[in-house]
Amino acid sequence: MARSSEARKVIMTNRRARHDYHILETYEAGLVLRGPEVKSLRQGKVNLQDSYARIENGEAWLYNMHISPYEHGNRFNPDPRRPRKLLLHKHEIRRLLGKIQERGLTLVPLQLYFVRGLAKVELGLARGKAAHDKRRAIRERDLRRDVERQWEDYRRQRR
Repeated sequence: MARSSEARKVIMTNRRARHDYHILETYEAGLVLRGPEVKSLRQGKVNLQDSYARIENGEAWLYNMHISPYEHGNRFNPDPRRPRKLLLHKHEIRRLLGKIQERGLTLVPLQLYFVRGLAKVELGLARGKAAHDKRRAIRERDLRRDVERQWEDYRRQRR
């Protein structure tokens, strides 16, 4: 996780992941990118929806993350949906692999950001939510909104 003193420039947040999964742990990983991809990221032309991470042959890979081709790029623009290697320490990869195999968990990207000019992705070790859990979360969110609205109305009337 990035320290609070380091400036984090958030590019994209995967809000859908927090809706569909219970996030148990988070990890920060670097991304192996090509030049035009970095320029597209700086423009915010990325989509994390439906993306996931997998560990294969002792390496972590990110699949289905769509980075739009850089407009001013040339014929060497890489495939927008190509698998991208994640940079994690070997002990983190081993730990994640054990948890994924043992408990049937999955790795989902939660956030994409720059820290000191380097592209990072926040991965969540997640367990899928059941439909009733999603409905409960929606109900609680709606209740919080209603309470906030009522509180604002009350404060407005008191002035």
